[in-house]
Amino acid sequence: MPEDLLRDDVVPVHVTASDVAYNGAIWNVRRDSFAYNGASITREYIDHPGAVAVLALDEQDRVLVIKQYRQPTGLRGWELPAGLLDIAGENAVVGAQRELAEEADVVATEWALLTEFYTSPGGSNEAIRVYLARGVSAIAAFDRTHEEADIEPRWVSLDECVDAVMARRVSNPILIVGILAAQVARSRGWSTLAPADSPWPRHPRSSQSRGLHITA
Repeated sequence: MPEDLLRDDVVPVHVTASDVAYNGAIWNVRRDSFAYNGASITREYIDHPGAVAVLALDEQDRVLVIKQYRQPTGLRGWELPAGLLDIAGENAVVGAQRELAEEADVVATEWALLTEFYTSPGGSNEAIRVYLARGVSAIAAFDRTHEEADIEPRWVSLDECVDAVMARRVSNPILIVGILAAQVARSRGWSTLAPADSPWPRHPRSSQSRGLHITA
């Protein structure tokens, strides 16, 4: 790969201490002490298991979006079907297929990797993969509870979704990134898609995601 291409680099650092500062119900807060630029630095961040999301697209170029309540923002906002990779050993694609079925009562026959990103790299190691799912069909409805009990699904044209993003009518980052990535990918004949089972070195549980070396 040419050196002048715009890309992120993994930077090895020496971690002198790493412990759980807060043990939460869903994710923890981790505290790392490390050496960087000649200084000893301590930082706390959300230690996240990673997550997957699905941009399901039908034959009419309509995207499946769902409306769901989120307590931190107090919003019932539009999202893509998504969920945590919190089942030990579960393949990411299998997790995405599970979330699409459980949250939207939909399955798909064609899967590809659309995009991936860190949600907030200054305060979390949460990495998201967004898959493009096509060849979609409905299945029997799942029983849903808590915030998912009143999920509202809707099929919306990709162009209308782009308009909603650009007009700032929606605010979910996974939705925004996924919609804009799909718009660009479609304009390029979907040539930017990757196989759904592509390696995921940026996943927070991957040894390649961070160049860490813990020393005594």
